[in-house]
Amino acid sequence: MTPSSGLSDLLPDLGGRTLVMGILNVTPDSFSDGGLFAGEAAAVAQAERLVADGAAILDIGGESTRPGHIPVSAEDEQARVLPVIRAVAPQLPVPISIDTYKASTARVALAAGARIVNDVWGLQREPDIASVAAAHGAPVIIMHNRESIEAEIDIIADMLLFFERSLGIAHRAGIANSEIVLDPGVGFGKTWVQHLEVLRRLPEIRALGFPVLVGVSRKSLLGRLHNRETRPADRLYGSLAAHALAATLGADIVRVHDVAEHIDALRVVDAVMRPGER
Repeated sequence: MTPSSGLSDLLPDLGGRTLVMGILNVTPDSFSDGGLFAGEAAAVAQAERLVADGAAILDIGGESTRPGHIPVSAEDEQARVLPVIRAVAPQLPVPISIDTYKASTARVALAAGARIVNDVWGLQREPDIASVAAAHGAPVIIMHNRESIEAEIDIIADMLLFFERSLGIAHRAGIANSEIVLDPGVGFGKTWVQHLEVLRRLPEIRALGFPVLVGVSRKSLLGRLHNRETRPADRLYGSLAAHALAATLGADIVRVHDVAEHIDALRVVDAVMRPGER
């Protein structure tokens, strides 16, 4: 197999500006856009649109991870993502990340043209996924997650222990620190208060020395803050505010549904917060 390029080659602007990862869910049941891009033609068209709007990474997922989601088999997940990866990987100028915690799906997705592994269970649900990434020379995104919500815990302390375990798995598989991105997992395994605390204390995660990815796009915690009933697609302004805040506190990548709007907002943030890098 031909190894992927490293993180610095795939994302040469990482650290110089806030990068936008475009979300492409090829699922029937994702919380915001489930079913919209389940067909290959629609998914390819959306991939092209996200990249044209300025996405630096295209994140393709075939299993919803929303609260209450129904797990799908590796076979079903692969049947959803592989045709799209094969169709867009040769023609798009940005790397594809495969959004999966399954080692077998990561293996075939990387073989099909994906370049990055984005694991919502931080390499801990199926630790073999780290060896798969290492064998392909693929960087990994390690997201914090929890099986259950515990309101009384210090969520940042829990996160630091989680990342310590995940980094150990990565290092034993041969993945260098330079190929790792951390994601605090806003919206996963936390109370509403803890979600906000994670964003507030983002510098403590950034202090670990890894690039940080934050994804708050259209999530229900924003709906609660809007003080009115909203559909996920109506949460653009909250998403922009949350990601602008995250970028000022150390996020290097934001994972979003609405790429063009985030590009405009983050140019303003970067002009203020990263003036020497422009």
